[in-house]
Formats: sequence, structure tokens, C-alpha cells
Amino acid sequence: MEFNHLLVTVDEEVLVITINRENKMNALCRELITELRVAVQRLYDEPELKGIIITGKGDKAFAAGADIAEFIGLSEEDAKQLATAGHEVFNMIENAPKPVIAAVNGFALGGGCELAMACHIRIAGEYAKFGQPEVNLGIIPGYGGTQRLTQLIGKGRAFELLMTGKMINGAEAYRMGLVNQLGHNENLLETANEMIQLIAAKAPVAIAKVIESVNAAFNNEVNGLAFEIGAFAHCAATEDFKEGAAAFTEKRKAKFQGK
Repeated sequence: MEFNHLLVTVDEEVLVITINRENKMNALCRELITELRVAVQRLYDEPELKGIIITGKGDKAFAAGADIAEFIGLSEEDAKQLATAGHEVFNMIENAPKPVIAAVNGFALGGGCELAMACHIRIAGEYAKFGQPEVNLGIIPGYGGTQRLTQLIGKGRAFELLMTGKMINGAEAYRMGLVNQLGHNENLLETANEMIQLIAAKAPVAIAKVIESVNAAFNNEVNGLAFEIGAFAHCAATEDFKEGAAAFTEKRKAKFQGK
């Protein structure tokens, strides 16, 4: 697929997705969401990939919200379909079997903040700003923001940010637990890549089960503790666990095969 709004490259077996609407502050339009679905699918389809880094073009914006022009005149049914499409793509990111890191280089507002929160890990550059300002327009987040923000920073703080619509910088986001790590724009991608390479050195099956198990904690249809037991048992029967245990006792570096 030819992308109109994304730049998609592979660096050291890491898929780098750059939102490329700099003249629109990298706002998320419908076509971009569709392109993002296609790009993220590669992580599911190409076993050699170690993970994904998502960032925005330039230093001003990671993604400064959704493209509000597309919201004007929406019927209730149209709005439901729009939100559903966003949920599907962001759920793909959240449930990806390998790490997805948001390298937040600027404004991550509205849908942009929701995109960052769907990623497993967030690294903020010095220009990063986060917020869910939808109430200023008379709506609420529609791509999972009310749920993921609450999961990440707690109910009280989520209420505050969602109801005031205020914007916070990277340091405040880090203090709240919204951001995992602070960095600098000039080496943001390098920092994110180093983290993916570190994770890629671990047992692939175990990493996938970590992601599934953590997500199970927030799935009302799943008993998270019971899910963990099954995931632990699954890992215990893998060749990777045998290799990991042997490497530990032999005091050498494990060579995992993802089996």
C-alpha cells in the first residue's frame, strides 16, 4: 500500500512509523487511521520485526489531535463508526505481540494522546505536551482515551485532565505515570530503538505473554490472575524456557528462538 500520511521504514528490524502531516500538526484523519492499520499489521505478519516506534514528523507535534474538520456534521451513527474504526486500530497496537513505543516529539493531544496511550511504552522529548481537550469542543475522547488514561494515571487525575481539558508537559506526564521515560528530541528515536533492542533480546514468547497478561488485567471478560497462570504454564513448556534456565545455570547469555 502506498501511504499518503505516513512514512514507514525499517531500521535494525524495527518498524518506524512517522505521522507525516506536518502542515496539519500531524492530525489524525480517517485515511491516516486506515493507513496506520495497514502499517501496524506488518508486526503481526513479519516475524523478523522486533517492534514498532511511532512518532510524528518535525518537532512540533506527535499528533495534535484528530482532524476536527472531519467531525463537523457527523450524525450519531457516523460518529459511532468513526470511533469504532479508531478503537479497532488502537486495540491492534495495544495487543501487538511485540513492543510498540511512542516517541512523543511534540503535541500529543486528543487522538494523538490516545494513540500514544495505546502504545506499550511512551518516551517523551523535551517538546512533548499531553492532553485530552475534547470537552472544549463539547465532545469526549472517542479512541479509548477515557479508559486508557484512567488505567495509566488513576481515576482522580484522569477526571481532572478529562474535565478541565488542560495540557501537561512531559515532566508532569512522567510524574503522573503517563510517560515511562524522558528524553531529547535529537535522540528520541535512538532511545526508543535501544529499548526495543533490549526487549528483543528476551524470550519472544515470554514478551508476548507479558503483553497479553497485562492487558488481561483490564479486560472485564477475563480473570487476569487465571490468565497469568495459563500464560506462565505455556511459557514453562517452551524451548526458550529450557534455554533460559540452562543459560542461567551455565552463566552464559541465552539464545532464544521464539519456540
